Amino acid sequence: MHRIQTFNQIASRGLDRFPKQSYKVDAKLSEAEAILLRSYKMDAATINPELKAVARAGAGTNNVPVDACTDRGVVVFNTPGANANAVKELVLCGLLLASRGIVPGIGFANSQTDVTDYAELAKLMEQKKKQFKGSEIAAKTLGVIGLGAIGSLVAEMAINLDMKVLGYDPALSVEAAWRLPSQVKRIENISSLVAGSDFISLHLPVLDATRNLINREVFAAMRSGTCLLNFARDEIVDSEALLEALETGKLSKYVSDFPRPELMARDDVISMPHIGASTREAEENCAIMAADQLMDFLENGNTRNSVNFPNLYLERDADAAIGTRLAVCNKNVPTMLGQILSVLADQNINVVDMLNKSRDQIAYNLIDLESVPSDDTIAAIAGIQDVIKVTLL
Repeated sequence: MHRIQTFNQIASRGLDRFPKQSYKVDAKLSEAEAILLRSYKMDAATINPELKAVARAGAGTNNVPVDACTDRGVVVFNTPGANANAVKELVLCGLLLASRGIVPGIGFANSQTDVTDYAELAKLMEQKKKQFKGSEIAAKTLGVIGLGAIGSLVAEMAINLDMKVLGYDPALSVEAAWRLPSQVKRIENISSLVAGSDFISLHLPVLDATRNLINREVFAAMRSGTCLLNFARDEIVDSEALLEALETGKLSKYVSDFPRPELMARDDVISMPHIGASTREAEENCAIMAADQLMDFLENGNTRNSVNFPNLYLERDADAAIGTRLAVCNKNVPTMLGQILSVLADQNINVVDMLNKSRDQIAYNLIDLESVPSDDTIAAIAGIQDVIKVTLL
């Protein structure tokens, strides 16, 4: 029986993916094999000796101690793309709110509570509507920084709205490149992208390389009156440089899903309470994807959409007996695979299929065997220096 501990309220459509006859899923479980969470801030003390995986039902993993998990051979998953449409739609909303006088217009209309005559109210609206005149987004240029699951959808949406689109992503994967519309003009550096954009939309994770990426140098390269949309992460934008850009008019509008105290009550800032992925559909999609990835890992050892392990997928023979697949995590140092295979050879255990990949300091092996190895064989592999975790599946 697999044991899954949940944190936060996980959408029932995701929890329903776990077969009740082979999975126990509960928020009160201890010593669980896997953890399924959303925004709960997990600390390293939560990593028990039995823990094998953590799945975040969402894109970011800044609430998970990824490094500590990696050191202990715990796989961390996220759900890239599951909330992409929800964020894309809110970016569209942000574009329109920034370019038209929608927010102040609504505020003005709703404030006229003392006008009770319809004809008088209609006349007043006609007189004052010029105050809220904006501009259309068609024919404007949108710069998209980060062209992954969300960024590529935003780029496609903008093209369909007759915008010109510039794109920048230094870590663009082959898969993401295939998703990207051909009309997107790839730019090789951020300064060139922001210099040619009327609107800029951020879609990057928080990494050491992206923290405060949008800094004074980047703001200096922008056109005066640029609009910046941040539905990615607050830490990507340098707060002091942002405030300076607003004060000098370099930015005409900052639209963000991450409110900051110093930006409250500014007419040139539109803040939202981190609602980018707050739709029923997105929460369900994330929960389903997280649950499916956890099950595939616990049953087959596959690590699709892991943020700390190499992404491995090894098809399993439908007739393969339970207990004939080895999942071995080890430090990424020489001779490890040879030592593992040597133990199997010494026990006359034939290898049917195998996949091995590394990622930074970690290596991961899936090894299909002709027969079920003994406990002594598993112990011998686990005893090899620099082996972190061995699981029989």
